[in-house]
Amino acid sequence: MTPSHLRRALIAGLLAAIVPFVPARAETLDKVTFGTNWVAEAEHGGFFQAVADGTYRKYGLDVTIVPGGPNENNRMLLVAGKIDFFMAANTLMSFDAVANNVPVVTIAAIFQKDPQVMLTHPDAKVTKIEDLKPLTLFVSKEGMTSYFQWLKSEYGFSEKNVRPYNFNPQPFIANPKSAMQGYVTSEPFAVEKAAGFKPNVLLLADYGFNTYSTLIETRRDIVEKKPDLVQRFVDASMIGWYNYIYRDNSAGNALIKKLNPEMTDDLLIYSVAKMKEHGIVDSGDSLKNGIGAMSDERYASFFNKMVKAGVVKADLDFRKSYTLRFINKGVGIELRPNKP
Repeated sequence: MTPSHLRRALIAGLLAAIVPFVPARAETLDKVTFGTNWVAEAEHGGFFQAVADGTYRKYGLDVTIVPGGPNENNRMLLVAGKIDFFMAANTLMSFDAVANNVPVVTIAAIFQKDPQVMLTHPDAKVTKIEDLKPLTLFVSKEGMTSYFQWLKSEYGFSEKNVRPYNFNPQPFIANPKSAMQGYVTSEPFAVEKAAGFKPNVLLLADYGFNTYSTLIETRRDIVEKKPDLVQRFVDASMIGWYNYIYRDNSAGNALIKKLNPEMTDDLLIYSVAKMKEHGIVDSGDSLKNGIGAMSDERYASFFNKMVKAGVVKADLDFRKSYTLRFINKGVGIELRPNKP
C-alpha cells in the first residue's frame, strides 16, 4: 500500500469512528399553529409554558400560538385549515360542532372543572346554590343559553330575577342582594380590587355542572392523516401544564405578559392559585390518567343533563364530538407533587 493509500485508509477509519457521534443534520421541526379563544392569560398558561421552556421543541414541534380576543374567531381559522389546533371553551361547543356538521373533534380537556362561578356579597349569607334564587342574578347572554338552563332544570331557578351581565361588575358591586357570573380565576380578583370586599363564590362544577372546559380541538383530517403529530402536541401540552401549575412557570408568564401587556403579576399568581385550590386543571380522572383526561361516562352524563335542560337534542350523536385516542396515558404525571 502506497503512503497516499495508507493515509486515505487512516482518514476513512477515523471518519468511520467519528460519524456515529455526529448527527447528520439537525432535526426538522413540524410547524404547528394553535389558536386560543381569548387574549393571553393564566388560564392558557400551560401552552405558553410549553413554548417558552422548549417542551414543544423537544417533541419535534415548532408551535406558534395565535391568541384570541373579542374580534377574533380562531375556530373558523381551524375549520378553514389556517391553523392546526384550537382551544374550545367547553363541551357544549363540541356538541354544537356535531349538530352543525363542523369537521372538528375534541382530543383533550385541560380543565376537569369549568371555572364558571356565581359571586355574592359576603353579607348575603349564601352557602349553597339554592340560596341564589331570591337574589338579582347578573347573567350573560351566553350563560342564559347554557348553564342557566341547567340551573332551571336541576335546581328550579326562574328567569324573573335575571338581569343582563355585560362584563361590568359595577351593578353587582352596587347591589348587595345580587349575584354575578364570573370565572373563579379572574372576576373575584377584579371585584376585590374594585370594591374592597372579598366576594363569596359558588363553583357550578361542584354542584353538578360537569362540562369539560378549555378543550383542544383539531380537524378530523389531521387526526386521520397525522396522528403522530396530534399525539406529540397533546403530550407536550400536558407536560407544559404540569410545569405551569406545579413548577417554575416564570417563562410561561413572561410570554403571556409579552403578548398581553395589560396582564399583571398579581392576577397571574391569583389565577394559578385558584386553579390549584379548586382542582380546575388537575382533579377527578386526571389524578390517575393525567392532565387532559376525558371519559365516555363523563360525556354521557353531561349530555343527558343538557338534553334534560333543553340545550341539546336527544338524538344528537354526541360521541362523534370527541376521541379518547390521545389522552388518559398519564403523560407528565410524575411532575405532579405528592400533594396537588
